[in-house]
Amino acid sequence: AVEWLLSSADLSLPAASAGLGSAPAVRLVDVVATFCGAMSEPKSPAPAGDMYKGWVFKWTNYIKGYQRRWFVLSNGLLSYYRTQAEMGHTCRGTINLATATITVDDACNFVISNGGAQTYHLKASCEVERQRWITALELAKAKAVRMQADQGGGSQNSEVQSTLRTLGSKVEDLSTCNDLISKHGSALQRSLSELDSLRLTGEAGDKIRQVTERATLFRITSNAMINACRDFLALAQAHSKRWQKALQAEREQRVRLEEALEQLAKQHNHLERAFRGAAQANAIVDNKGAAGLGKGEASDEDDDNEFFDAMEDAPEFITVPEPLAMNPESPSQDSAPLKKRRTRIPDKPNYSLNLWSIMKNCIGKDLSKIPMPVNFNEPLSMLQRLSEDLEYHELLDRAAKCHSSLEQMCYVAAFCVSAYSTTVYRTGKPFNPLLGETFELDRQRESGYRSLCEQVSHHPPAAAHHVISERGWTLRQEITVASKFRGKYLSIMPLGTIHAVFGKGNHHYTWKKVTTTVHNIIVGKLWIDQSGEVDVVNHTTGDRCHLKFAPYSYFSRDVARKVTGVVMDKDGKAHYVLSGTWDEKMEFSRVMQSSRGGENGAEGKQKTVYQTLKARELWKRNPLPNGAENMYFFTALALTLNEPEDGVAPTDSRRRPDQRLMEFGRWDEANSEKQRLEEKQRSARREREREASSSLSGAPHDNYKALWFERCKDQITGEQVHIYKGGYWEAKELGGWEGCQDIF
Repeated sequence: AVEWLLSSADLSLPAASAGLGSAPAVRLVDVVATFCGAMSEPKSPAPAGDMYKGWVFKWTNYIKGYQRRWFVLSNGLLSYYRTQAEMGHTCRGTINLATATITVDDACNFVISNGGAQTYHLKASCEVERQRWITALELAKAKAVRMQADQGGGSQNSEVQSTLRTLGSKVEDLSTCNDLISKHGSALQRSLSELDSLRLTGEAGDKIRQVTERATLFRITSNAMINACRDFLALAQAHSKRWQKALQAEREQRVRLEEALEQLAKQHNHLERAFRGAAQANAIVDNKGAAGLGKGEASDEDDDNEFFDAMEDAPEFITVPEPLAMNPESPSQDSAPLKKRRTRIPDKPNYSLNLWSIMKNCIGKDLSKIPMPVNFNEPLSMLQRLSEDLEYHELLDRAAKCHSSLEQMCYVAAFCVSAYSTTVYRTGKPFNPLLGETFELDRQRESGYRSLCEQVSHHPPAAAHHVISERGWTLRQEITVASKFRGKYLSIMPLGTIHAVFGKGNHHYTWKKVTTTVHNIIVGKLWIDQSGEVDVVNHTTGDRCHLKFAPYSYFSRDVARKVTGVVMDKDGKAHYVLSGTWDEKMEFSRVMQSSRGGENGAEGKQKTVYQTLKARELWKRNPLPNGAENMYFFTALALTLNEPEDGVAPTDSRRRPDQRLMEFGRWDEANSEKQRLEEKQRSARREREREASSSLSGAPHDNYKALWFERCKDQITGEQVHIYKGGYWEAKELGGWEGCQDIF
């Protein structure tokens, strides 16, 4: 039966047939793995060091959170059960450590994954217990890998020998062909000699002699080819012995290293137990307790086999503050520790989709009006993506401290460029926000700012954004995204103006976003480019910075993703030159002198030559987190944006069920939920239009009004925009969300 199940491992059983309702499909290969894991569980306790077991908290879902489970590590397999009593009959899951990766998140959390559908997010009750599990898991993994290597030993040798035998067979075939060539060549030359003996003169005789010479050259060349093939085979056979010896030496070296690692791990365990025993003894002496160990206390024998039970009611976040004696500048004990933000999300599943079947009907259309499956998405909404503009908010913090408005302009321009660095590998499409959807990013304690976004219009889709910082600046924007599919590429054109206002000097800056282009939509690897020109304007002083995002060109000698800019005062005099790339870094140089000359530009105008001081760094991109390629290439900030958080509005993007299901990898359910939310939004719009048509005006229209932003005329640009009217953070403080609509 097991063999039959293994042969059917690629099949899937619908969850409904197993009585699981809408749960994900159960793969038969996972059933077999679980079955084998349960069968491999020893009937009696294994020798010390071969088995570890204990209570660990395992992440289940965002409703139940972490649940306590009984984990057993045996024979290179990590299995878990709901209770100890289940060990005899029901195994809930098993991971083979030989092919698993073990990563550590923080002081108490760790993750075990086999690279496929099985990933365990675990949390120990304390850092010591977590470290003991990690040590045990690493030891078990090393043994499992070594056993696999031993079982597969000699496979490389057999492959080398098989290859050499194949080469030898082919050379024999060539020799046979060479014999035939020689035989037929000799017959050909005899025939040619007979023709030559006829004493033909003139052109015919010359032709016969020419053919005879060519036949002789052909036979000589074929003989040389066969000799070269024999030499090659002899050389390969001679070197194969060296390869086999080197391979065997490498294998022996690896075994020695694994044994040394195992010995070090055992010594680490021993020292850890000794330290814990000494600490317990000191605690007993300090409390004037009994000198010896009590009956219920842990012993070395217990340590080899059992772990301490994890806490029943573990806190959501566990912090380990620095001792006051070691950190005299640490905050007082009354100040609450900062919230521990997550550093990982579930890996992106490898789901395939026929892209052309969906995109072929979208050429020339606005994609914001076309329902798209979540397979094109990343698990973030457009509101969260808009909040990512704050990835390098410290540039505005530095700008707020500048005494010179021209130097301040350099930091504002760098902030404008830095917003694109998060997009370089981000080919996924963010979720289109529902009308009335909001997203807050409260980083007041960590970084001094609070951010709020709200979807204020559905057609055209528009989002309003407002940020207030305790460090002397305010940022606001209303962005409408227009997109067009052109066949080979997709153009995304953000429309709207971004405003940055600094309290010191009341400097008010505005700028717009450039066009984003996604290339190779149908064939090839997707890649993103930013192109266009931007004017950053200080409306208080008249200063201006002209930025140019150079489009990628195969024939250009310039560095890819290049950005250049010049900071000028109101009279047009250049003071700073900016240069760099939108995905790596920007530098600025002070202009000492400028002159016109040199080559003519693309439009026949003379280029301006700037003499500058040494360049200084303005901004540099932060490195991506480890494993970002499996997490949609999210930055450290992006990984935290969809993290569940208490107290946010019921309309917050973190509460979107389709987006949450997609983050979990349950894409089919996410697509169904996405369709439900879109239909609910359409029904709400029809109801508003019906109410408007029944009013005195009788004109059917959508009379929707935003909750936290109000529509008014911008005093700087003259545009009709939505500006934050206040009240959100006060409502959060009171927990009063009565005005929020039910959109999810």
